[in-house]
Amino acid sequence: MKIVIADDHAVVRSGFSMILNYQEDMEVVATAADGIEAHLMVAKHQPDILLLDLSMPPGESGLIATGKISEDFPDTKILILTMYDDQEYMFHVLKNGASGYILKNAPDEELLSAIRMVYKGGTYIHPKMATSLVKEFIKKDQNIVDDDPFRVLSKREIEILPLVAKGYGNKDIAAKLFISVKTVEAHKAKIMEKLDLKSRPELVEYALKKKLLEF
Repeated sequence: MKIVIADDHAVVRSGFSMILNYQEDMEVVATAADGIEAHLMVAKHQPDILLLDLSMPPGESGLIATGKISEDFPDTKILILTMYDDQEYMFHVLKNGASGYILKNAPDEELLSAIRMVYKGGTYIHPKMATSLVKEFIKKDQNIVDDDPFRVLSKREIEILPLVAKGYGNKDIAAKLFISVKTVEAHKAKIMEKLDLKSRPELVEYALKKKLLEF
């Protein structure tokens, strides 16, 4: 199987490449340092698996890249590799098209097993996180209203929120995302409405709480 590794640390990319290339059924065909480069490498190599780090500052994060890549290249399975033992991140990446979520401190054998499982069409979730996912499905099945506003944001709103929190102006955001200033303004208004925020300081506080500024 062909694999692309996306991580902002060169030593991590090298380390995982060595582990995977040692396997008879795996070949790392490219590596990337952020989400934008990951998208380019997936477009170029059409890999079976993308091993994608969730947090890649200052480049585009894995959270945002997951949605774009899964939409543009549905045949490439995305396995999220992260330090975050966080159910909110897990829910979002799975909702955005990822096929798995594994922690960086997992043993090599677990990573290899997860890659093979995802390659065969399965979904891999770190055992520690599985209980949270089951509870979420049960809650939705019982029609209990989800009171976490973070989960109601669209993919574009998830892109824009951290940029606003970091102090980018409407024109800068529009240029970064190749959309109009009016579109940015409309999304910002929607974000404030959905999250029930009244000011930029509240938005910054929210972004910090949800670890969005770490991306």
